[in-house]
Amino acid sequence: MYGAGDVRVEEVPDPRLREPTDAVVRIVRSCVCGSDLHPYHSMKRRDRGVPMGHEFLGVVEELGSEVSGLRRGDLVVAPFVWSDNTCTFCREGLHTSCRHGGVFGGGQAEAIRVPQAAGTLVRLPVAEDSALLPSLLTLADVYGTGHHAARLGRVGPGRTVTVIGDGAVGLLAVLSAHRMGAERIILMGRHTARTDLGREFGATDVVAERGEEGIERVRELTGGDGTHAVLEAVGHMPAYEAAVGVVRPGGVISRVGVPQYASAPVGFGSLFGGNITLTGGPAPVRAYIDELLPDVLEGRVEPGRVFDRTLGLDETPEGYRAMDRREALKVLLTP
Repeated sequence: MYGAGDVRVEEVPDPRLREPTDAVVRIVRSCVCGSDLHPYHSMKRRDRGVPMGHEFLGVVEELGSEVSGLRRGDLVVAPFVWSDNTCTFCREGLHTSCRHGGVFGGGQAEAIRVPQAAGTLVRLPVAEDSALLPSLLTLADVYGTGHHAARLGRVGPGRTVTVIGDGAVGLLAVLSAHRMGAERIILMGRHTARTDLGREFGATDVVAERGEEGIERVRELTGGDGTHAVLEAVGHMPAYEAAVGVVRPGGVISRVGVPQYASAPVGFGSLFGGNITLTGGPAPVRAYIDELLPDVLEGRVEPGRVFDRTLGLDETPEGYRAMDRREALKVLLTP
């Protein structure tokens, strides 16, 4: 990406091992993330392009001398953050704060260097042409992020939930809340094809209205109380304001949409007076893969249904345009 709206496909040098803890992975599937659209809207023009993409799965081609637990030819999925999986933060399940970690860039490509490969990459027991690849790819980010939202929102049996946003993360937050046994799930979104999928994932109600009208509608559906948990999967201030408006006293606002604002109301009238918890953050998806993987492998959930368009790597700029115009929910890329 060279600037807002300017995505190009270029030839670059092949990745190579730099550290003994590295691996080189040939990418089999990648995608465009909703968070990629934030710089697509606002990035200042640069003379040198920034490699894009942080969600991928692929085949191990090379291994550093200190990498254990992996072999050449393994099909693997990579969380969007690399981590050693052994430091104090990783052991606490907070891989996004790994002492030796970092965030991937360059996953929209034919191959990539993976630092801390032994701690980052997870082997997948399927062939590289498996029909499960789209769903397995969601473990790199969006499914784990939806799960993170529901987990931090303390979702469980008997709880009511509002999900704000009908993008891929919002829809997979619906799926996650349903998987965790939520009693009622209200999806706030206005794109019918997406909210229909949300219903299939477990949403019991859909609210298409926005702003004060949307807040009032959720309040009507909940007898005036609001919901125990609000999973905010957008990242813009109107979504935060809606979350404050629909959360129940004593409830939780769980934010996983990358915030495009630096400050927000947290005072007596917004959060403090109602004993409302504000939580969220980038999902440590490496901590969740082992839990989420069996349901995907056994077909009990199909998070890959969020992919509604498949393009070749050379068509990646069109993938950005399609998602930006809301012509596609999430674009799958095949190098």
